[in-house]
Amino acid sequence: QVQRVKQIVEHLKTKDRTEHLHHTRVYRPWGCYAGIDVGERFQVKRITVNPGGKLSLQMHHHRAEHWIVVSGTARVTCGEKVTLLTENESTYIPIGMTHRLENPGKLPLRLIEVQSGGYLGEDDIVRFEDAYQRT
Repeated sequence: QVQRVKQIVEHLKTKDRTEHLHHTRVYRPWGCYAGIDVGERFQVKRITVNPGGKLSLQMHHHRAEHWIVVSGTARVTCGEKVTLLTENESTYIPIGMTHRLENPGKLPLRLIEVQSGGYLGEDDIVRFEDAYQRT
């Protein structure tokens, strides 16, 4: 019923949904993430980091992040501190803190990220180092 796609897109727009603008799963050089919930001043993502993958060393001006490891091993840089987290462990990244997430293991790292703050857009990322040469 491909002829109904336009109707579905219009329905999503009228319900203030975002699926017509952004796919729920977003692929990055280090793995992928999927939005699983969003509300006023928060959003929740399911993140998968491939073995050996690492996110940029970054900072956010408007949001804090909570990371909960579901499976695998996470190497977390938060300011000057570097820690390893495993299944069922978590960490908090305050607003304005330089941070990085890496998967030093041989299996995919899966975690849940809860973002909270006044602005949650993907353009609130200041990158300091990036293995994939993104700006």
